[in-house]
Amino acid sequence: MKTKVFFAALLSLSLINCSSGDDAENPAQEIPTVSEAMYFPANGSDVWETKSLMGLNWHQNKVPDLLNYLESKHSKSFIILQNGKIVMEYYFNGHTSTTPWYWASAGKTLTSAVTGIAEQEGFLSINSKVSQYIGAGWTAAPLAKENLITCKNLLTMTSGLDDSLGDDVSPSNLQYKADAGTRWAYHNVYVKLQDVVAATTGQSWSQYFNIKLRDKVGMSGSWIQNGDNSVYWSTAKSMARFGLLALNNGNWNGNQIINPTYFQAATITSQNINPAYGYLWWLNGKSSYHMPQTQFQFNGKLIPNAPDDLFCALGKNDQKIYVVPSRKIVIIRMGDAADSANLALSDFDNVLWQKINAVIN
Repeated sequence: MKTKVFFAALLSLSLINCSSGDDAENPAQEIPTVSEAMYFPANGSDVWETKSLMGLNWHQNKVPDLLNYLESKHSKSFIILQNGKIVMEYYFNGHTSTTPWYWASAGKTLTSAVTGIAEQEGFLSINSKVSQYIGAGWTAAPLAKENLITCKNLLTMTSGLDDSLGDDVSPSNLQYKADAGTRWAYHNVYVKLQDVVAATTGQSWSQYFNIKLRDKVGMSGSWIQNGDNSVYWSTAKSMARFGLLALNNGNWNGNQIINPTYFQAATITSQNINPAYGYLWWLNGKSSYHMPQTQFQFNGKLIPNAPDDLFCALGKNDQKIYVVPSRKIVIIRMGDAADSANLALSDFDNVLWQKINAVIN
């Protein structure tokens, strides 16, 4: 009996060893992890797929604190997308999903995008001087100084023109302050890029924008003149569509609308004066930054509580598009000023990100 048991054990051991040898020669194939495809809502439809916080292991119990803070800070809409799908969508103070609101300076990024489209279509080069496209005398600067100003200088806020004279961009109000490229200053003169696009394409700014960008990503909205500024108005979901395009480096559901090389350049440091600025996009995670209406350098990150790879569109009175590539997240906030009126960045950004982090981390 013991002999039978011994031979049975020996046979089992032999089979195990053979099996191990076979596995070594033919290792089992690991099942590849299937990553979720990026979602894009259909053009011409308000239907938008959603995700649950539970499915993302986000913290539902922290949501009320975030929403209370948003409402107390005069928000009108708030959206979070993850991988293109809506995780959170809330409206406050009588605002709805169909109510348009102004982008303010967050809309500068639309001008950045369309300038890139016009360049890839061969209408302009951002490295060429502005006067090549709209003629000499578009500023009050001496001609030699005006000719230093390129389209790229307008994209990067380094025109050298005097930013203290207000938003009027008529020639008499565009005064020389420093040579182009030597001074960073937040200035409404960037809007001359819209004139460049119109002049080179033979279409009005709005026509070219609508055909080449707005309609291709299914946005609604329009440009409305407000004093010296042309301001874009749309729903929060239209703003989210543009944010989703930005998250995907200018690609919309397989259609490369903006040259990815240009878009990547737009969302990294564009000059050596303000590391936190690209082509009309603000950048987080840099060692220092400059603010509108000041020449002071502030050390540290733009939004300390936000991820380092965040880039964002910031508009007057806290209009926000936050894009976080590492998390595949887009966040939209529209509303009145959280605290006091401001041109772009405010303390609200950092506190808001503290509340967001409590939910998503």
